[in-house]
Amino acid sequence: MKAKHIFCFLFTILILTACGQSYEEAKRQSKAEHDRKMKEDSLALKIGVLPTLDCLPLYVAKEQCLFDTAKADIRLKPFMSQIDCDAALIAEKTEGSVTDLVRGQRMKAKGTGLDYIGATNAYWQLISNRKARIRNIKQLNDKMIAMARYSATALLADYATDSLKMKPEEVFKVQINDVALRLQMLLNNEMDAMLLTEPQATTARIYKNDVLMDSRDKDMRFGVIAFRTKAMSDKRRKQQLQEFIKGYNAACDTINKYGIQHFAPTLEKYYKIDNRTIKALPKMKFQHATAPRQKDIDAADRWLKRQ
Repeated sequence: MKAKHIFCFLFTILILTACGQSYEEAKRQSKAEHDRKMKEDSLALKIGVLPTLDCLPLYVAKEQCLFDTAKADIRLKPFMSQIDCDAALIAEKTEGSVTDLVRGQRMKAKGTGLDYIGATNAYWQLISNRKARIRNIKQLNDKMIAMARYSATALLADYATDSLKMKPEEVFKVQINDVALRLQMLLNNEMDAMLLTEPQATTARIYKNDVLMDSRDKDMRFGVIAFRTKAMSDKRRKQQLQEFIKGYNAACDTINKYGIQHFAPTLEKYYKIDNRTIKALPKMKFQHATAPRQKDIDAADRWLKRQ
């Protein structure tokens, strides 16, 4: 073999060896980075959130740096459906969740210990498809209502039909968990009526769909922020919770001072809604983290017992 060929052969071997070492080193570094991020995530306080307006104080707290990151690593975990959000809580992938009392009381009954650290201002409206020409609840006979099972929306759907003594078989209650998909089905004329909270309810009203019932008129307040009791038992978690509550309360004050529309960039980022919906959002007050009313917990328990 000529010297030139030997040199080329050895050079190729050297390059391949170096590449192999670089690849193995990259793999080790990638695994180390993955392990580091997993450890940080496990130590952080993780809270499941939805693109619903009762979660706005959490998004504002994050965007405005109102959570003291020097004392607590607080992370928001986004979901599109309450069932998925709560499933992460049950599976211990999150420590807290913005949920409702019906789902919370059911999780408790199924063995998940929960503490309610705050009631939210969430409300739901029963809204009908304008093309279905449904102007009152009585006209829902033989119609489809979209909601989520074992949730405030299911309770309110029953409340609406029970108030007129409508038999269960007279109304078709369809489970649509994804809040954005539920709204889209109304706008696409695929559903006769549905329970919506904000900001999806505002979008529905913009397109001239009729409001048949509003939970605020029934003095029903089911929105809550819940944390797993077991997860918050040690000193470090308790400090994280204290920092979360401080940041949450500060965000509520900020929103109340400047108004919801002031946070249009945050709404666009996390809710994927247009400026028309943002401008039409109703004025709302956000209260500090305060325990839910016992009457609302009792109402959720009574409904669950009948299921």
